[in-house]
Amino acid sequence: MKQAGARGWIVVAALSGAISVVAGAFAAHGLPHTEAGAKAREWLQTGSHYEMVHALAMLAVAALSSAERLNNRLAVASQWLFLVGGILFPGALYVLALGGPLWFGAVAPVGGLAFILGWLSLALAAALRK
Repeated sequence: MKQAGARGWIVVAALSGAISVVAGAFAAHGLPHTEAGAKAREWLQTGSHYEMVHALAMLAVAALSSAERLNNRLAVASQWLFLVGGILFPGALYVLALGGPLWFGAVAPVGGLAFILGWLSLALAAALRK
């Protein structure tokens, strides 16, 4: 991954981390203390946790790629899969927490699958590095 590419992924990861903190803070301080608020809080906390973990993963992949420790094509694939997962999985939970339609719950597993494929791609990126 070239320096410019790594820089772009660092920006994406940082923005994802910021969104994660906002979601976590809203979960802690912005929801009513009701049964519905408790469920929304759980969704926001879960989404925030997974988004932060994968924001950090994107940073790690950018750093490892810049140090030429990974197969470049597979590293880029893992970045994209982490990004897609980071939009779909926590995004679906955030929408549910904010009162969106329940069918958004069906989107979360697609994001989870993208996360899994991202980790597998990262493993291959390390194993197949030239």
